[in-house]
Amino acid sequence: MSAEIISGKDIAQDIRRELSDRVAVLKSEKGLTPGLAVVLAGDDPASQVYVRMKGKAADEAGIRSTQITLGDDTSQDELLGVVEGLNADPDVHGILVQLPLPSHVDDQKILRAIDPSKDVDGFHPVNVGLLSVGAEDVLAPCTPSGVIQMLLRSGVDPSGKHAVVVGRSNIVGRPMASLLLRKAEGGNATVTVCHSRTADLGAITRQADILIAAIGIPEFIKGDMVKEGAVVIDVGVNRVDDDTRERGYRLVGDVAFAEAKEVASAITPVPGGVGPMTIAMLLSNTVDAAERLHDADSTED
Repeated sequence: MSAEIISGKDIAQDIRRELSDRVAVLKSEKGLTPGLAVVLAGDDPASQVYVRMKGKAADEAGIRSTQITLGDDTSQDELLGVVEGLNADPDVHGILVQLPLPSHVDDQKILRAIDPSKDVDGFHPVNVGLLSVGAEDVLAPCTPSGVIQMLLRSGVDPSGKHAVVVGRSNIVGRPMASLLLRKAEGGNATVTVCHSRTADLGAITRQADILIAAIGIPEFIKGDMVKEGAVVIDVGVNRVDDDTRERGYRLVGDVAFAEAKEVASAITPVPGGVGPMTIAMLLSNTVDAAERLHDADSTED
């Protein structure tokens, strides 16, 4: 058999259209325009591209987007001052500090300075803790949140299924497991987390009804590591040399796609799979944060 292709690009477009409608309602009924501030420090080319994409997507959804660009020599104290200013700005509902930061800056100190209620990346320890105890109204990391939406919108309910997550990073693997475990829509799965030191990894991945690969190794998950009829979500994006391409490389995931699609019932491609969902969920978190902050202010009044 050949697997159904789960298009993250199509699902992300649906979510962004829905967000545009929500933003329009917020503007007309509550006089509220969600605001996203993105802080870029340094001259990393990939970061510059990502920030432009995020700003463009926010503008298209009707979200007020602000970019603060700082030099590579920006001190940690200067960056902390910028974050503190954004925390205090009532027109900013979401704050994203683009990583990586310059080498002399402590990433964790900066991320922990962000107001948790404006932490649309979901990396603040408060949000990590809320997610780990199963809170539903938490700002969760964008990529794993996007995976949950891909599953649900493809008709795959994780409830009661065995989900195997390959990868234990704080950005994807760990929050992915927490989301799948929650007593909430998109959760209630039985979850196994594997990693690079898991013995006989294939014996475990072949038990998965839902297999999520986020280990960062090109085409690491082979076809014989996939259970017949499983749903495969490939989070990885890796460059591999390819002399047949004009640019000299091609993008592949953590799953050997050609092999796995002959075994799985559904699978995400790379590119065009999980990638577009990350920005869509960033926008979703921003709108959620705006609604919560507005409701909190209204209650205080």
